[in-house]
Amino acid sequence: MTNALRLILLYIGIAMAVSSCSGTGSYNREIDEAPERALSFSMSISSSSNQYAERLKDINDVKWIKELEKLTKTDLKIRMFPLKDFHERMSLMFASNDIPDVVQNICGATTTGMSGSVEAGIFMPLDELLKEHAPNIMREVPEEAWAETSYNGQIYGIPSWLSIPSRRATYIRSDLLNRTGLPAPETVEEFLDVLRAMKRLGVEYPYQMRENFKYADTILGAFDVLPSQFEIVDGEVVPKFFDVEHMTAALQTYKTMLDEELIPKDFATITQGEYSKRIESGQAGIWSANAKTLSDSRNKISMAVPEAEVDIIPSPRGPEQWGGYLLYPNVASSYYINRKISADKAADIVRFFDWMLTPEAETYFSFGIENDTYRYEDGEIRFTIPETDEEIDLDSFRTGLWFVHDGIYMKQREQLTENGRDMLFAMDNVVSREGLGTVRFFPALHSFAKYPDLVPQSDDVGPKLIIDHMIRMIYGAEPISDWPKVIEEYKAKGGNDILEEATRRYRENNGVSVTENLK
Repeated sequence: MTNALRLILLYIGIAMAVSSCSGTGSYNREIDEAPERALSFSMSISSSSNQYAERLKDINDVKWIKELEKLTKTDLKIRMFPLKDFHERMSLMFASNDIPDVVQNICGATTTGMSGSVEAGIFMPLDELLKEHAPNIMREVPEEAWAETSYNGQIYGIPSWLSIPSRRATYIRSDLLNRTGLPAPETVEEFLDVLRAMKRLGVEYPYQMRENFKYADTILGAFDVLPSQFEIVDGEVVPKFFDVEHMTAALQTYKTMLDEELIPKDFATITQGEYSKRIESGQAGIWSANAKTLSDSRNKISMAVPEAEVDIIPSPRGPEQWGGYLLYPNVASSYYINRKISADKAADIVRFFDWMLTPEAETYFSFGIENDTYRYEDGEIRFTIPETDEEIDLDSFRTGLWFVHDGIYMKQREQLTENGRDMLFAMDNVVSREGLGTVRFFPALHSFAKYPDLVPQSDDVGPKLIIDHMIRMIYGAEPISDWPKVIEEYKAKGGNDILEEATRRYRENNGVSVTENLK
């Protein structure tokens, strides 16, 4: 972290002490002994956009899977779905009734792919199994996480949770910022000034955008109009994009950025792969990403631009002093057990997940295999942080197999390096102090199934109808002043039904979670 950035953070009153909290501290080893019989079960998971994983012909042949099987005395039969079409593949899986023993869902039970499956009785309630066979899980998982994987008062999903629901961050090339002579931006206006100065330096993409505004919503966050989010207005649930004043201001800001070539001209069609490629090649000045990836970002960018300095800064604030990105659900992913399997097998699977909250599991997922990827020296772990793209992707694949734990970060590992300590500092003292709340429903609103173009495409991308109008307005194909007409179109095409159901469930307190903005 640069000295200039430290001074900026000190100036805005951020304490220098790194928080000591962690979801993977000391665990009780006195857990149920694994049964003598071998445990074999099938499981579907997401690729999490890991490029190594998505190139695999058979995920089950990877050494990380083999080692996990050895440690847990299991025979895993994993079926992996690419993240880009995860929900579609999940829906097809349910439609064909080809459902494995365990199903991973990325979030609670609210996404398109899982919608209706819990209510339909496809999965078994887990309360008694967890109480009997999962002491670590029952001790560590917070109540808020259980609420998001429960239905009608019973637990159906075993969660991987987040102790800090704010984890996306605004990244900046501090070496470029220093060359501009400007301080880190604190407002939207200052943000634009920094982008303009970077443009004058010859930076190709001062602010890197991406299709559907996914990980490209810094401005939407500053105006608190993330199109996937809802809020309570006069006792009713409404989308945040109903705020015409702030929505039109955000759209005009994006249009200014496009007109002044501060964002790519092709921003509406940039894929996740191209987005990452431009950042890692050193072509971008500012972007957003999960704060956990600070080390990876620094390593990858430094390979292309050795003098590059990459840091996390507070996100720019809008007129109401909001800023940042969406606050995640308390559940990052969750695991559901097929009702058709035997009680004994279900108990074994619960023990498998409970093992993941042991010191042995934490060491494996954090560092890998002893005398292969790490070693003990004088009683301390010696671990070399991956540096090449291939090493990073391979390492990330293993850490992604840590199905049940506090997913905010791996503190034991991050404390070993300067990059990791900088990430912990930024997460605990910058990212945790910003973020935008919403209204969520567990399980999902039934009316979502009737109007797919009006449904937020996961927590971070708004409804297709809304995103399409936003893009046309930024490109000038529609006047931004017509935003009220977009709201009326949304209502007429099914939005009224969605909001009527949402408001009714909110008033009944029926499977509703309301999170407030951080400031």
